[in-house]
Amino acid sequence: MAAAEPKSPAAAGAAAARRLARGCWSAFWDYETPKVIVVKNRRLGIVYRTVQLLILLYFVWYVFIVQKSYQDSETGPESSVITKVKGLTLSEHKVWDVEEYVKPPEGGSVFSIITRIEVTSFQTLGTCAESMRVRNATCDSDEDCVAGQLDMLGNGLRTGRCVPYYHGPSKTCEVSGWCPVEDGASVSQFLGKMAPNFTILIKNSIHYPKFQFSKGNIENRKDGYLRHCTFHEVSDLYCPIFKLGYIVEQAGENFTELAHTGGVIGVIINWDCDLDLSASMCNPKYSFRRLDPKHIPASSGYNFRFAKYYRINGSSTRTLIKAYGIRIDVIVHGQAGKFSLIPTIINLATALTSIGVGSFLCDWILLTFMNKNKVYSHKKFDKMVDAPGGGAGPGLCASEPSQQDCTLTDGRGLAQL
Repeated sequence: MAAAEPKSPAAAGAAAARRLARGCWSAFWDYETPKVIVVKNRRLGIVYRTVQLLILLYFVWYVFIVQKSYQDSETGPESSVITKVKGLTLSEHKVWDVEEYVKPPEGGSVFSIITRIEVTSFQTLGTCAESMRVRNATCDSDEDCVAGQLDMLGNGLRTGRCVPYYHGPSKTCEVSGWCPVEDGASVSQFLGKMAPNFTILIKNSIHYPKFQFSKGNIENRKDGYLRHCTFHEVSDLYCPIFKLGYIVEQAGENFTELAHTGGVIGVIINWDCDLDLSASMCNPKYSFRRLDPKHIPASSGYNFRFAKYYRINGSSTRTLIKAYGIRIDVIVHGQAGKFSLIPTIINLATALTSIGVGSFLCDWILLTFMNKNKVYSHKKFDKMVDAPGGGAGPGLCASEPSQQDCTLTDGRGLAQL
């Protein structure tokens, strides 16, 4: 016979390309189906069941019981807040009522209760010495003061003269404005003596539009209940009348110190409602905390200024008041939930899918760390070629004909696992 002629490089390349193309198309059209193998290994079985149990406990306890993921939820209820303060207090010079120490008086969710004031009385438009607290206000002669200079943190327009300060030997530049300036003639008055007994009514109502659910924090009674009750979280939950001293105490603050420096206290009302239960189980929860950073001196405390104007002998006069107080911020938030089929199905499907993590972990241990990992890999992954004529016999394990255990029923291979 004549010897076969060697194939040219071009023909060999074409054949390789055809084999690669057939392999790509085969990978595209192949179907993979799981194969179940029982591995008689006690330690691996314990790991497998432990992982499954932990996943099951996570979904049952945390996802479904704690997080209530079987419910449709709504956060941020629509809310209204109305407040009212009552009480009288004394200073060194007068009796103060609600109309004078509550700012603003509209009864909204944010208001201030004045506990200390610094009063500068009988200010009139004229010229006087600038405050020593203003930058570059001190001087030795008129040359140190520039006429017409205006400091945004000062009290008026400089006239160019250097004049004696209100007390002591110092001098400051003269300004044209409301005189005398605050630092030169202010008098401090403390209003906080009776302030801990002030009562604050906080009327709050909420609405969850998704569930058409509304509720308020005042008990519906007609016997004058609100006239003689104060808040107690057990016996009088629906009497939202709080003493100012109680609010400050619950926020962990010293009332006397807070009254002198001022501060901001948050009254947080939380409405977390499980609407699968009765409406009576949806109750407000109150908490209190200080909102301004008291440990940072530059930004702690709370004060503001306002003035009262009047005329004396035809000239404009005013009383300037720097007020220190306790600002109350009423903050309302919450979440409502109710059973819904869609989130329930989604979370159940997630739970069932997550249980497969145990199989993935155990397969990784077997393929990586077990002594019989090659035997396991051979028994786990089989290739079947669909032979012509519909049978799989001749095509079974066609890619690995040299292996001895190449049938589907191989007792020896399973025994080695």
